[in-house]
Amino acid sequence: MARVHILGASGSGTTTLGAALADHLRHPHIDADTLFWLPTDPPFTTKRPKDERQAMLHRLLPASGQWVFSGSAPEWATALEPFYDLVVFLRLDRAVRMERLRRRQVVQYRGRIEAGGDMAAANVEFMKWAEAYDVAGPELRSLFVHETWLATLKVPVLRLDSAAPLKELVFAVLSRLDHRQ
Repeated sequence: MARVHILGASGSGTTTLGAALADHLRHPHIDADTLFWLPTDPPFTTKRPKDERQAMLHRLLPASGQWVFSGSAPEWATALEPFYDLVVFLRLDRAVRMERLRRRQVVQYRGRIEAGGDMAAANVEFMKWAEAYDVAGPELRSLFVHETWLATLKVPVLRLDSAAPLKELVFAVLSRLDHRQ
């Protein structure tokens, strides 16, 4: 049985690794953003009510199931913590991470994030928020928040540099899962 949570800064590759690992294991993959945000246009503007998130957690990531959960959720997904078999924490050089994010934003939103686009201001704010990850305190999703949360866990934590090729990252997680049994 494998119930894996993958987290890290925005742009560190948590969703990418989560999807690849889930595909390899043939487990469902759920990303925290799917649960946290209501589907809106523009996206990421309206939080899903906490009680709805909790209900979705229990339905999509059951204690008896096998799954991969990616993204940051230490404040609202605490109900899952007793069921994790492994937590994977991804780190990536800030400059590399921010360049990945810039490219991702352009591919996903194209002209909408350019000057005058309906998402231009939101994109500027998002990029500022993402860049603050390494230095922010408890007020934001940050390295501080993640390290503080990781220190409370009673399950193995695998720390990986997500600059490595995706296949190597998947192999590292699979190896840790194999050694756990």
